[in-house]
Amino acid sequence: MSVKLPFKLPFSLPTTATAPFCPSEIRGSVTVSSQGSVLKRLLQFAGPGLLVSIGYMDPGNWATDIEAGSKYGYSLLFVVVLSSLAAMVLQCLAVRLGLVTQRDLAQLSRDRYSPAVARGQWVLAEISIVACDLAEVLGGALAFHLLLHCSIGWGVALTALDTFIVLGLQGKNFRNLEAIILGLIATIGVGYIVELFLVKPHWPAVAAGLMPSWQTLTHQEPLYLAIGILGATVMPHNLYLHSSIVQTRVVGTAIPEKRHAIKMMRADTIISLVLAMVINMAILTLAGAAFYASGHHGVTEIQDAYRLLAPIVGTGFAATLFAITLLASGQSSTFTGTVAGQVVMEGFLNLKIPCWQRRLITRGLALIPAFIGVSVAGEHAIGTLLIFSQVVLSLQLPFALYPLIRMTGDKKLMGVFANTLPTKLLAWGLFGAITAANIWLVLQPATWH
Repeated sequence: MSVKLPFKLPFSLPTTATAPFCPSEIRGSVTVSSQGSVLKRLLQFAGPGLLVSIGYMDPGNWATDIEAGSKYGYSLLFVVVLSSLAAMVLQCLAVRLGLVTQRDLAQLSRDRYSPAVARGQWVLAEISIVACDLAEVLGGALAFHLLLHCSIGWGVALTALDTFIVLGLQGKNFRNLEAIILGLIATIGVGYIVELFLVKPHWPAVAAGLMPSWQTLTHQEPLYLAIGILGATVMPHNLYLHSSIVQTRVVGTAIPEKRHAIKMMRADTIISLVLAMVINMAILTLAGAAFYASGHHGVTEIQDAYRLLAPIVGTGFAATLFAITLLASGQSSTFTGTVAGQVVMEGFLNLKIPCWQRRLITRGLALIPAFIGVSVAGEHAIGTLLIFSQVVLSLQLPFALYPLIRMTGDKKLMGVFANTLPTKLLAWGLFGAITAANIWLVLQPATWH
């Protein structure tokens, strides 16, 4: 499949799915060594966790965290922490699956299930990627609206231009992509450190919000938000992505070499997701300190948060920094969404297309509901659409979790690296909790507002 553009680009369009985005071409592209200091070895393996973690701090997280913080202060901070811990467990399973089998979750699902089941899994995975990209479209559109003062509609249109950024990265080394993502994450992290310094939250109250309060979740609306936070944190397509990109490291076939690689990649994953967790906590804490504490309990839109920050904090710099970090969040998620799309399509369908075409397809599918939502419901529906996209992600999650847990527990497939009994109990417990929360959500039509 190819597309002919009606204008000339300053660079040539690749006709094949070239690195760093084609899963089959990036495997074994980064050489690592088991020699040297722990730090040196960890740095060689560092990278895949960062690419996955960016999906845990995309604009969808912003919407759920801002609404949760403005409505309930710091009381839902524990949901962010527990969701992040669950993500660490599940992403580590994906890491082990990819390193041990040298195949990703999508490929293994295609091999182990009937064609009809595999196609169904592929459709659900694609829905999750489009839902995630919808959040990136809306977040990017808001960032352009806030920084350039254009309409939301024009902001949505401008997000289509990120396809050319993806084109510019064609043929680059995978480590270069990881470095770019690290730079964007650093932008988001530094931005929120500065904003928290300006807002000055009450830290004892923040600490109290880290303590689980199940009473908070007995009410319908906070539970809906909690499920949105879960969907924004544990993303189904990230499981497919992670099981593939860990194979960029050249790992030996001997058990000690695989064990060492799993150990290093687990550290990379946990460190990266702790960073994402801290940033998500910072977003919710900022909303709690700036809006809930000042009586603004109805801040459900990111643009409202932007407008209120300056008068509450006392400086317009905080609002501008807020918009810049939002843009960095959306753009970084674009890169990982493209790689995830390639992994899913190649794994389930054994189909390779140039990544810029994959980008056009995904972004085109996300632009349609974005334009319709903005046109029909108006600019103030952005927050509702963002949270809805995260709930859709949560609904897709069990369909990726089930094969992942089954496969990592299969001794014929995993050998000595199969899940131990405690890991099985923990993984299936998470599966049960997530599935139960989703069933509750489906049975509560009033929450879909």
